[in-house]
Amino acid sequence: MLVEIKTAKITDKGQIAIPKDIRGFEGFKVGSKVAILAYDDKIELRPMKAISEKISTAIASEAVLAKDWNSKEDEEAWKDL
Repeated sequence: MLVEIKTAKITDKGQIAIPKDIRGFEGFKVGSKVAILAYDDKIELRPMKAISEKISTAIASEAVLAKDWNSKEDEEAWKDL
């Protein structure tokens, strides 16, 4: 459900400021961690605690698996697929 639409300017460092009234929403307090979900046509910011356990596990697994799967041998084996 859409609650509000606000605008923000992207700095040359790729930073944005979350408007003050949006920071009052649950999960967007100072020091809170947010998940950044990137789609083809949009980006969503969600409080980390709102992300389901399944997605959190996938995010953690990706980092762990990348160590074992990102090798020259893997790239060679998968290059034609």
